[in-house]
Amino acid sequence: MAGRAAPAPGALLCALLWAAAAAAGGGPGDNPAPGAFGRVYRGAVNISAERVYAFAYRSEPGQVDAVRVYVNSSSENLRYPVLFVVRQQKGVLSWQVPLIFRGLYQRTYNYQEVSRTLCPSEPTPETRPSDQIIFVDVASMAPFNIAYELLVTRLENFQLETNKAFNFTASPSQPQYFLYKFPQDVDSVIINVVSDAAYPCSVVSVQDIVCPVYDLDHNVEFNGVYQSMTKQAAITVQRKDFPGEQFFVVFVIKPEDYACGGSVPSSIHGNANRTWNLQRTKNLQVTIVPSIKKSVYVQAMFFSFLGFLSFYLGSVVVAFVHYIRVQRKASAGRLSPEHGSGMMTSSHPISASTPEGSSYGAIDESSSSGGRQLSSPERRPPAGSDTDSSVEEESDFDTMPEIESDKNIIRTKVFLYLSDLSRKDRRIVSKKYKIYFWNIITIAVFYALPVIQLVITYQTVVNVTGNQDICYYNFLCAHPLGVLSAFNNILSNVGHMMLGFLFLLIVLRRDILHRRAMEMKDIYTLDYGIPKHFGLFYAMGIALMMEGVLSACYHVCPNYSNFQFDTSFMYMIAGLCMLKLYQTRHPDINASAYSAYASFAVVISLAVLGVVFGKNDMWFWVIFSMIHILGSLALSTQIYYMGRFKIDGPDSDLGIFRRAVMVLYTDCIQQCSRPMYMDRMVLLIVGNLVNWSFAIFGLVYRPRDFASYILGIFICNLLLYLAFYIIMKLRSSEKLLPIPMFCIVATAVVWAAALYFFFQTLSSWEETPAESREKNRPCILLGFFDDHDVWHFLSAAALFFSFLVLLTLDDDLDTVRRDKIPVF
Repeated sequence: MAGRAAPAPGALLCALLWAAAAAAGGGPGDNPAPGAFGRVYRGAVNISAERVYAFAYRSEPGQVDAVRVYVNSSSENLRYPVLFVVRQQKGVLSWQVPLIFRGLYQRTYNYQEVSRTLCPSEPTPETRPSDQIIFVDVASMAPFNIAYELLVTRLENFQLETNKAFNFTASPSQPQYFLYKFPQDVDSVIINVVSDAAYPCSVVSVQDIVCPVYDLDHNVEFNGVYQSMTKQAAITVQRKDFPGEQFFVVFVIKPEDYACGGSVPSSIHGNANRTWNLQRTKNLQVTIVPSIKKSVYVQAMFFSFLGFLSFYLGSVVVAFVHYIRVQRKASAGRLSPEHGSGMMTSSHPISASTPEGSSYGAIDESSSSGGRQLSSPERRPPAGSDTDSSVEEESDFDTMPEIESDKNIIRTKVFLYLSDLSRKDRRIVSKKYKIYFWNIITIAVFYALPVIQLVITYQTVVNVTGNQDICYYNFLCAHPLGVLSAFNNILSNVGHMMLGFLFLLIVLRRDILHRRAMEMKDIYTLDYGIPKHFGLFYAMGIALMMEGVLSACYHVCPNYSNFQFDTSFMYMIAGLCMLKLYQTRHPDINASAYSAYASFAVVISLAVLGVVFGKNDMWFWVIFSMIHILGSLALSTQIYYMGRFKIDGPDSDLGIFRRAVMVLYTDCIQQCSRPMYMDRMVLLIVGNLVNWSFAIFGLVYRPRDFASYILGIFICNLLLYLAFYIIMKLRSSEKLLPIPMFCIVATAVVWAAALYFFFQTLSSWEETPAESREKNRPCILLGFFDDHDVWHFLSAAALFFSFLVLLTLDDDLDTVRRDKIPVF
């Protein structure tokens, strides 16, 4: 690796002086002895005798020369180490042998073989060669002789080349660093470092061309950008960050592996605090490849925005075709209701009361004490009064005093129809559901602002300190832009925001068409189809947009501390979808916005506690499993009895038990062969089995990714309820129109593809940064997006289609009377 240098011209006088000093013998203050590159020098030093060596070499114009010094000492006496001082033209480098490293719990690791690369000479603009001299002082304060060995060589492979792999070996006491210069046409490069062995743990650092170079365990983090490493590391370096258009790549081996997730080695030689010359060498391969050009950034942005703008174009085409069909039917004199708008015509005569005997369980609204009293003119608002001009408290409008006496009877009938559960004033119920929309906007603002502030702080810390272990990126496909370290992970979330906004526009269109229909007809005579309440749909659109915002914030610096930013609104989306599905046929008895969002807050709190305590604490899993099972039973009871089950009685405490015993006897013993509400019972039995299975699985296996575990519970419950709803819809001889059928198929296909990419784990904040980087993989789309970015794209589309399923699923019922629509 080293070559000998010819004597420098004009250095004859120095050579004669060195020869004279050598002939006279060595001692303190003697002139330096001449040294030759590649030759091993052996000697001994003590308090009264030290050695000084001088090495001269010629540096060619435009060439960077690096010199490496190898030293060794047989002494293990830490009280009297051998001191080596290297003097160069612009700096001094010193160390001692044995070289001491400190680890966890004040452990010390001592190495007797040390080699260091000296700060290289800078290339000179001169056309003639320049002479360089290095002095090596060897000394010790020991009262006795200590033997040493010295070897100085010139490095032939000091400068790394683009697209060319270079192999070398390093150890804690023998770090390595190399020089890289940017080619003329390259503005950004990726430094790829690989190793066949995970341990010993190492650190890769990129430092500016400044002396001294920080290449020891205790100072490698003082300068530049660095990563810990087991088998793989990757650092993206931009030309603009280095004014000299060159940098050092430094490789340091850690004395212990705990920083990379390994264990602390047991002590040897019977001393718990001292370990000698551990065999911690590591073979490394470094390759520097050019990164993507600016044109790829532009292509990726166009791809992202144009891809999702195509959804807008498709929606406009569908809306236009639908408008043409409606106009043709109107011109033919047989206009049918606008799908989802509630528009009715004279082809479907409407009466204020349900004909007796038309269906089992229907209510005669004209004569029932719980009816709407349509004949009372003072209760009829003018057409078009379905506005939010006056917003009352929920306690003011969520009342049904006229039918309070008989709603227990209505909701406990064996066969229920939609007319039985849509008896409240429509305006009042709509305002109740619009609270979901306004509340989620408030939650989004108060949640997002501190999140944005926090991730900006994280990114600033990463940029200032250079510690790339703070954030868990896929470093093999992390493309920086400005201050952002992984712009591709942020850009890929644009789909959530664009499709969320598109869904709001679609809902707004339906809302406007519905309001126009209200202006054409008396709102109390529109008893056809599913009641149109759009508040939950608006909330779902806002939640989808906020999922994109918070996912982008999370991917600014993904780590253990901010994981909940990426999942919080996913819980809310799943919960809102279940609430919307239930509200479709239970508009009068759905949960209020306040209780629903309070439940989401409890879930998010449990998710945070699960990440903190769920790894090792069995007590947490026991408590969580109990809460999960009891919560499932309580919710099942409310669903089974349509919210009318109350545990109360005349004798306070004893009444509670009497009521419970009565219910168990009536529903589980007398009618055990066939439950009163068979369909609901089947759904709830399957749902409880699924949730109990989740609870038992969590208790036994205690999955480390608790956030994904809870999200899986939500998604499985949502899919189960949606499947039950569609099955019951088909059982009731209802139809699936082409648009909802297309959305169902698209949802299934896109979700399957999205989940495939989701499970291609590219990083994991549950592990150490070095272990997480073992999962890093190159980009797969346009050379800019990785698997997780594709998951972002597909999951946004899948959520959008899922929302459309809920929005259009019951469009076939717009011409069906509510007393003909079953409840399930």
